[in-house]
Amino acid sequence: MPDPIPFIGAFESTYQPAFDTDVFETTGHDVRWREDLELLRACGVGDVRYPVRWHRVEVEPGSFDWRQTDEVFAYLQSAGLRPIVDLVHHTSYPHWIDDFADPAFGPALLRYVSAFAERYPGVEAYTIFNEPFTTFLLCGEAGIWPPQLEGLDGFLTVARNVFPALTEASRLLRELLPDARHVYVEACEHHTASSPAGAEFAAWTNDRRFFLTDLFLGHELDPDRPFVADVLAAGGADLLDVEPGAIDVLGLDYYAHNQWEWEDADLGTTSPSAPVPFAEVIREYWERYRLPCIVGETNIRGLPSDRATWLKYTLEQCERARGLYAVPVEGYCWFPFVDSCDWNSILCRCDASVDPVGVYSLDDELNRTPGSMSESYRLAASGSVAAELPAYELQPPVASWLAGWLPQMANWDWQPAPAAEVAAGGERPDLEIEFTVVEAQVTARREAA
Repeated sequence: MPDPIPFIGAFESTYQPAFDTDVFETTGHDVRWREDLELLRACGVGDVRYPVRWHRVEVEPGSFDWRQTDEVFAYLQSAGLRPIVDLVHHTSYPHWIDDFADPAFGPALLRYVSAFAERYPGVEAYTIFNEPFTTFLLCGEAGIWPPQLEGLDGFLTVARNVFPALTEASRLLRELLPDARHVYVEACEHHTASSPAGAEFAAWTNDRRFFLTDLFLGHELDPDRPFVADVLAAGGADLLDVEPGAIDVLGLDYYAHNQWEWEDADLGTTSPSAPVPFAEVIREYWERYRLPCIVGETNIRGLPSDRATWLKYTLEQCERARGLYAVPVEGYCWFPFVDSCDWNSILCRCDASVDPVGVYSLDDELNRTPGSMSESYRLAASGSVAAELPAYELQPPVASWLAGWLPQMANWDWQPAPAAEVAAGGERPDLEIEFTVVEAQVTARREAA
C-alpha cells in the first residue's frame, strides 16, 4: 500500500481588471472565508494555497493595506493551516497597472514582494506568480486577457516585461525569507499527434511548455530546439540572457485539457485518443528538473461524481510516479476547494456563472453543498489511498471527453453515479461548456465582431 500523499487546499481568486472584481468576490469567499477554511480543516487538510490580493492591498501605489490579510493569516495560524502564499494569480495586479505590457509592473512587483516579506517574515512557502506560461499565452499569444496581444511577438512582449521581474523577485525573497520555499507553479502539459504534420507541431509545443521554466532555472537553451529557434528568429535573444531565479518546489498544474492531440498546426483536440498517463508526464518533469514537486492544481468540469473519479485517477497516478519512478511528490492540490465562477468564458465575462469544478459545489445562493466529491476528498485528505476511493461511472459530457483515459482505469470496480447528482446535473446546462484556449479565442473574436 503506498504512503498517503498530503493534500493541499486552494481557493480561486483571479482578479478581472475589466470588471474590478475577483473570484473571491463572485464565489462569496471574501465574506465566507472562515466557513470555507473550517470546511477545509474538517477534511484533514493542513496546507493551503492562499492568495494575497495585491489588487486590494495596494489600491494606491506604495500604500499597503494589510488589515484583511492580517486577519486571515492570523486565523490560518490559529487553525493550524499552513499557507503557501500566492502573490500574483494570473491578472491579479492593481488597477493602476495597465496590463502586463506596462513598464510599471516590474518595479511595482518588487516593491510589493519586499513589503510582503517585511510584513510576514514567518511565511514558510510562497508562489510569486501563478502559471507564467499560461498567463503569457492568454495575455500575449491568444489575445484573450489584457493586453490582448497575439502571436509569438505578443508572447515575447509580455515575457520581456514580466519575466525578468519574476526571477529578480525570487532572488530578492531568497534574501528576505531565507527559510521559506519558493513553490513555482506552472502548467503541466504533454502533446501528441495523429498525423505527420501534427507531429511537427507537437514537437514545437512540447518544447514550448518547458521554455520559461528552463529560463527561470538558468538552463542552457539549445538554439536548435523548435520553439527556441522561433524565439530567436523573432528577436527574442535578450530573453535568453535573463538572470536566473531560484525554485525550491515545482508545482505541476495538470488538467485533462493540458493533453493535446494535434492533426496539424493549430488543429488539435483535448480529447486525445491515447493520452499519456499522468505519472509519465510527472516523470518527464522530474527527470528534466530534479526538483521535489506537488500537483499544484487539477480539476475536471462535471458532476461531483465525475470530479471524484478524476480525483481517484490523478491521485493514483501520483502514487505511481512515487512508487515506479521515485518522484518526490510532496503534495496534491485539487483546485479550487469550492466551485469557481466565470471560467466558462476564461474570465472574459463576469456573470457569477458557477463553474462546477470544486470539492464543494455552489448552489444558486452560493451555499457550499457537499456530495460524492467532498466525501472522496475527505477520505483522501485523511489518509486513504487511491485504491480505497470509489470510481463512479462518468456522465456526459465528461464520459466522451475522457474516453481516451479509460484504458488507464480498466482495473477499477465501477459503481453508478449517485442518482440525485445525475438528476441535478440534468438541470445544469453549464456542464456542457468546456472551453479551451483556442475555443475561447475564437469565441472572444466572434463576440467582439
